[in-house]
Amino acid sequence: MPINMNDPLYIAVDLGAGSGRVFLASVAPGELLLEEARRFHYPPTRRAGHLCWDLPQIFAEIKAGLRAAGDRAHQFGRPVQSIGVDSWGVDYGLIDAGGNLVEAPICYRDERTQGIMESVFEQLPRAEIFARTGIQFLNFNTIFQLCAHAREAIPASATQLLLIPDLINFLLSGRIVTEYTNATTTQLVNAQTRTWDSTIVERLQLPAHLLAEIVPAGTDLGLLKSELAADLNLHDVRIIAPATHDTGSAVAGAPLNEGWANESWAYISSGTWSLVGIELDNALINSEVAHHNFTNEGGVGGTIRFLKNVMGLWVFESCRKEWQKRGQTIDYDLLLSEVASRRDFPALIYPDDERFFNPQSMTAAIARQLAETGQPSSEEPAAMAKVIFDSLALRYASIIRTIESLTGKKINGVQIVGGGSQNDYLNQATANATNLPVLAGPVESTVIGNVLVQAIAAGRFATLAEARQHVAANISLRRFEPQSSTLWPSWKDASRRYAAIEAQFANR
Repeated sequence: MPINMNDPLYIAVDLGAGSGRVFLASVAPGELLLEEARRFHYPPTRRAGHLCWDLPQIFAEIKAGLRAAGDRAHQFGRPVQSIGVDSWGVDYGLIDAGGNLVEAPICYRDERTQGIMESVFEQLPRAEIFARTGIQFLNFNTIFQLCAHAREAIPASATQLLLIPDLINFLLSGRIVTEYTNATTTQLVNAQTRTWDSTIVERLQLPAHLLAEIVPAGTDLGLLKSELAADLNLHDVRIIAPATHDTGSAVAGAPLNEGWANESWAYISSGTWSLVGIELDNALINSEVAHHNFTNEGGVGGTIRFLKNVMGLWVFESCRKEWQKRGQTIDYDLLLSEVASRRDFPALIYPDDERFFNPQSMTAAIARQLAETGQPSSEEPAAMAKVIFDSLALRYASIIRTIESLTGKKINGVQIVGGGSQNDYLNQATANATNLPVLAGPVESTVIGNVLVQAIAAGRFATLAEARQHVAANISLRRFEPQSSTLWPSWKDASRRYAAIEAQFANR
């Protein structure tokens, strides 16, 4: 189908916790264009005793990406309809009455929340917080960051608290709001009313005046500021709040098959973190869900992302950085090939051990856990990579079995989206560990979901289901079947061994 030059383009800004990308995209009839305009990095740095984000640097990189995307759109001769921003959750910045950043936003991997969770529970019981929010307890959730911030003293000049994508949206549009999907990750939103929970805010003596209006994904925030439009040569371009939480966008961008209509397929958004879950129409909050520390995060169109966080490929990537510092050149494809050639399971780890969150040495942290469980440790990269990937697959399988128990729904398959879906060994290992078929892709599901919500806001699609059908018609997924006939006995034994390890560490 020929492309109409009047068919608009969209710009998606996708910010991860350390790197970002800007994409130019189109979802015109018969087309799914995803063109990377710029990629950039911004590791957190130490300032005044805290691990912080350099927001001016991040925004300068975003502007450079927007300029590059706009230039490319002009080459196509097609108009840019809108810009959408998504990012990681929980972190925030404070602005003053003049719209100026009060201080550098602090990274969720900073140590300031150590011990805060326990002190919060003395003011408000854990069970009550979960009953009100339905959100899993992670010590870096915004609720605990804000309590730690209040303990240190929040600057008096602060007038608004904005999560990272909302802060970028404010810089682009001047509009002060908090988008719902990301707001839920704060553990300060009531699961029933979908507004800030005044009881939690009051009982913890948090500054309610800093919290902005919550708006749904797809909200039009107005035109790009005139001075930015002139600088970037992007005129009459609107700012749309997509699912500003990157996992919310990733799930929205998955071309879900028929099974997901009744939650019979699970998803894994695989990257630095792995998010393992299903889509629900309503929050599922009870004592069993609380016991297993599952979460009910907001999704597009009022859906709920019922999921659990897994430490994810952060564990492997941290090891890879150490190997590189030691002068060990690691060819990723060759490493995966070597891992796949090994059929034994010499060792397994529990990936969600807190010692893996931000250790000085990930390889040393892994060795310590292996020593505690009486398993052999190897410094050889392929051996350690196999330990990590097999353990992740077995962790996914354990969570999926728990989802079945909590929801009463039989999971018939797994779709892996995001950058981690390119890891064919992990895809196959997941199929083997779960004994379920796995669909891998799309790699850029977060960007796709970001763009789909923008396109719905523009009237291109009437519903998310219609938008997903467009993606399914224009993308190919890879399928991995469980290798039950040849490998299932060894995977069954590995699953038994892993369950014992998980039982030892999960409830520490």
